[in-house]
Amino acid sequence: MKWASAISERPAADEALAEVAARVRGELGVDPDLVVAFVSPHHAPAFRELPARLALAMPRAVVIGCAASGVIGAGHEVEERPALSLTAASLPGVTLTPLHLDQNDLDRDLGERVGLPRAADPHFLVLADPFTFDADALVSALDRAYPVGRKVGGLASGGRFPGGNALFLGRDVYRAGAVCVAMTGNIAVDTIVAQGCRPIGRPMAITRGHDNVIEQIDRQKPTDVLRELFESLDERDQTLFRHSLFVGLEMQKDQVEVPRGEFLVRNLLGMDPTSGGLAVGAQIQPWQVVQFLLRDARTAAEDLAMLLDRYRGGGAHPSGALLFSCLGRGMHLYGRPDHDTGLFHERLGRIPLGGFFCNGEIGPVGGSTFLHGYTSAFGLFRPASS
Repeated sequence: MKWASAISERPAADEALAEVAARVRGELGVDPDLVVAFVSPHHAPAFRELPARLALAMPRAVVIGCAASGVIGAGHEVEERPALSLTAASLPGVTLTPLHLDQNDLDRDLGERVGLPRAADPHFLVLADPFTFDADALVSALDRAYPVGRKVGGLASGGRFPGGNALFLGRDVYRAGAVCVAMTGNIAVDTIVAQGCRPIGRPMAITRGHDNVIEQIDRQKPTDVLRELFESLDERDQTLFRHSLFVGLEMQKDQVEVPRGEFLVRNLLGMDPTSGGLAVGAQIQPWQVVQFLLRDARTAAEDLAMLLDRYRGGGAHPSGALLFSCLGRGMHLYGRPDHDTGLFHERLGRIPLGGFFCNGEIGPVGGSTFLHGYTSAFGLFRPASS
């Protein structure tokens, strides 16, 4: 297995495509089996012809990609400027099954629609349009149909209205739905989902609640818990508390301690001053462990560094990687480009890395796959056996 990634900032789409295609072919030394393309909206006039041109340049490859307001390639991030990236792979012993889905496909058995047996344990690369497709429902359905395989990807970000995005699959361009590639055979997919938060206070249990409303935490009103928590913080964290407070929900059952990174981070939606109840952006369960969290640039950097170090300590040796990062990260969060990609290379070495800045990121937490916000979700690819 071998991967390569390249990016071009040439303003002319044909020149940018020729440049990156030549680079990945030269780095691979063989015709690729998979090509992942991310293209900024500056090249929108060329969207229709792009997949066909890629098919001519790399006829053996399964092509998948989408429009992206920020493009990642060769380990670099380009935001708000023309950019086109290709990440390509030679995948001996791997079978790739491309698939386009529309919203109606979610009403039927997804395993039947995909056409792969559960025993194949396929991994999925998923790119979806945020305006026309329920990606959250898709990843839940994929988990039910194929609980073992990993799912990673993101929501296209190049358009601002229905029909404004482009999804690439094979020689075709779609303006709605989702495009996927199922990967089976000699391939393993590792994932790192950096949610960019750090805990404050201690983990507690939901002792009463319903739907997405927490009515009691450790038998106290959530408003009372938050008031005590605020008063325990220093001045800097009190400032963050006012505008960057989130809640983490444990997703592994029967855990006495929940490792950092295994909480599903969700927004706080509102408070009822009368009852003291707290509405959150997820369905809750009685006795589920909750942890309040803060997010800022420093915390996001520390969280990602910790997860990368943990992964490196596991001894895996990926051949290539894709990064699906939130539009709210990058320059908007750190004030400079290449933060997350630079940290990735610093901790894991010069692994070929492509990707894009998404309207939502897809990756697993606690054994289940979710649609996230504010995260950097990495898919790391290696042979299942040497």
